[in-house]
Amino acid sequence: MSKTPDTLVHDIYRLMETKKIPPEVSLEAVCEDFGKRMGQLLLEQMQPEEDRSGSLRLSAIGKPDRMIYNKFHGVPGAELKGSTYIKFLYGHIVEELILTLVTLSGHTVSDQQKECYVGGVKGHMDGRIDGVLMDVKSCSSFGFKKFKYNTLHQSDDFGYIAQLKAYAHSEGETTYGWLAFDKQNGSLAWLQYDETDTSAPYHKAVNWSVEDRVEELKKLVGLDLLPSVCYSPVPDGKSGNERLDTACVYCDYREVCWPNATAYGYSGGVRYLTTVVREPRVMELPEGF
Repeated sequence: MSKTPDTLVHDIYRLMETKKIPPEVSLEAVCEDFGKRMGQLLLEQMQPEEDRSGSLRLSAIGKPDRMIYNKFHGVPGAELKGSTYIKFLYGHIVEELILTLVTLSGHTVSDQQKECYVGGVKGHMDGRIDGVLMDVKSCSSFGFKKFKYNTLHQSDDFGYIAQLKAYAHSEGETTYGWLAFDKQNGSLAWLQYDETDTSAPYHKAVNWSVEDRVEELKKLVGLDLLPSVCYSPVPDGKSGNERLDTACVYCDYREVCWPNATAYGYSGGVRYLTTVVREPRVMELPEGF
């Protein structure tokens, strides 16, 4: 009897606890393939970064208009640090590891990096697990909760839903899912969407046209007018001060869009204030922090 993603997390946990490999799976062959893919991944990540200005990608259609516009037109963002590149590399490695564990647990992985097109815009899917189109996400413990508790539709700053919806649309499908990995404690979660389920809590987040969005973005990047900022500043408590929205804090274009935002070092992390009515009783951080 073929497996389905419903038992995926349980099966991987049992695999790690018992070390029992299904008889139809060759541990040696899977491990050899994993080693080759690790080598290829490192080789790719050590190449000079590709200039993707002048092109749209399906993976980005759920991101805010201004961010997409800036990337398309080659607007320079923040220069990435070595530590950030290592973080990205680590994420890719972890995702390959998780897919290998999927295979070792007796589930089927297929269509990895298959090209997808909508309106001439290209993307590459992560692949399928047991025939279901999916994406693997390595997350912080905070981000992981969105997948574990099915709240991704309430706050999807990185456009994960639109990305996978676009891949599914290109395949003529309405069902897809995410295999999320909490990189801080090793937990896994499987979240699956079915667009035909009108009673699902996420239905509003998927009830829109991918083709319309793609055409909208084609027109957007052809304009001379820069779109408005993605997120307005939010109140910083009751002080009257305003700070950048969390999505802006982690955006490559933070300093481009908000050159006058001032960084302050609070105990809970850095806040970037755009309006200061009451001077914070914490240290102001150097420019470019």
